Amino acid sequence: MIGLWDTTGNEVVKALATERRSAGGVASGMALTLIVVVDEKRVREAEAAATIASAMHPCRLLIVVRADVERPSNRLDAEVVVGGRLGPCEAVVMRMYGRLALHAESVVMPLLVPDVPVVTWWHGEPPDRIANDFLGVVADRRITDVAQTPAPVTALRQRAKDYAPGDTDLAWTRITPWRTLVASAFDTTEAQLVGATVEAPKHDPTAALMSGWLAARLKIEPHWETTDDYRIMRSVTMVAANNDEVKLVRDQDLAVFTRTHQVERLLPLVRRPLGEELAEELRRLDPDQVYAEALSAMSGETGLDTRPAHRVHVWKDPVTAGHAPGMGPGIVGGGPPTQVEDMPPRTGDRVTPASAGAGTAQGSAPTTPSPSTGSDS
Repeated sequence: MIGLWDTTGNEVVKALATERRSAGGVASGMALTLIVVVDEKRVREAEAAATIASAMHPCRLLIVVRADVERPSNRLDAEVVVGGRLGPCEAVVMRMYGRLALHAESVVMPLLVPDVPVVTWWHGEPPDRIANDFLGVVADRRITDVAQTPAPVTALRQRAKDYAPGDTDLAWTRITPWRTLVASAFDTTEAQLVGATVEAPKHDPTAALMSGWLAARLKIEPHWETTDDYRIMRSVTMVAANNDEVKLVRDQDLAVFTRTHQVERLLPLVRRPLGEELAEELRRLDPDQVYAEALSAMSGETGLDTRPAHRVHVWKDPVTAGHAPGMGPGIVGGGPPTQVEDMPPRTGDRVTPASAGAGTAQGSAPTTPSPSTGSDS
């Protein structure tokens, strides 16, 4: 490992090249670049998850920690690790202070692996509008986690408003085992399903997406039965036209499967660690149309899968917008949630096409809007 304190982006690039030569090709054949945007208090969680994911998907891991944007001087501290404690990957952990934290792409872009997909994951409160964060604009795939927000279901609706093909959320990933069991339950009945009930806490985003998925797949209106007895989704019940009832109830790491006139069965329903959830999303780098349909059904937003995948960077300064020092969800997360309408950039907004950074990964200087010319209204 190489530690660099109060350094520059150029020194980080040199240190990474030095570590790669010393490692002797430990992390060759990388499949993607994974950018992780995380607060200082969650760095260890993100590193542990990325270590599990990188074991399945060799990657260059770039962890960006933004802090103290009101600091009068800029500072960059970095750790460069190749084939070490973070698994079989090339990793750079970058802690950025001052205004540099708002322009992390100036350091990140030269570190992208050429000619492989880029995935950005926000381990924390995601931005209300991904176009405000250049690290999301340059990514082919964008992973958020609304469970990290104060109001997860409201944040999920905001994800629908701001959706572009390539977006996904870990709340969707967490119901993969549920969807697998529910889909297999269809094999046990020939009658058409005419109703469904989801039992879950009021603010559970996984239950919201499960309801949306059932609505999109079965063309029904599922009933959400709220409960305060459980912290996560408890059960899914489906009713067929012949009045047969199919039900799945969580019991710790098992699901109890029942159907009218049949004996109960126990099926696995294990809660996976964060790293395995992340690894699942890294398996596919194309737009998830089924997620888009479920998100559309639960939020009422239409035409999600027909939206352009290309985003344009809209510069927004969180300091003058009133989100500092936590920087707020407009850029990084940490402030009170705000509603951001999905509309063309307004007069005065500083706009940078996503394609402007494409050549930067090859070593050219990134195109970064000047903070002094941006509009924050």
